[in-house]
Amino acid sequence: MHEEMASIGKSIIINGELSGSEDLTIEGRVDGKIELKDHIPTVGSNGRIKAQVSAKAIVVLGQVTGNLNATEKVDIKDTGSVEGDIVAPRVAIADGSHFKGSIDMQKKDQPEKGVGSFTKPESKHESKSPKTEPAPVNGEFIRV
Repeated sequence: MHEEMASIGKSIIINGELSGSEDLTIEGRVDGKIELKDHIPTVGSNGRIKAQVSAKAIVVLGQVTGNLNATEKVDIKDTGSVEGDIVAPRVAIADGSHFKGSIDMQKKDQPEKGVGSFTKPESKHESKSPKTEPAPVNGEFIRV
């Protein structure tokens, strides 16, 4: 079964929120927010995007200013330009492309590591007598 791919032509300008349930090629201009959760938006070589983009995978051949969030992959081709942060488990940046921002390749199934979340494991061998620390001698601890 072949799915039709929607497209936004070179002369089309969209201001606002764009969402849908099919793959999309953007050759025009979009300012705002693009959300294609289970699909792939492709920013064509003439595409100019100033938006936050959320999708399954994102392909960039044109210019994107804004954060990209993909559940599978972000692919910046050699003619592509991205200025913004990327969150995706896989990122490909072709030689000759432009990228300015940060990349977070944290997988969705992995818990995020927080600072200070380490807890000391309980000792299996409990000592009946209290431990005493060696007293410092001239500001230095001695080994016994």
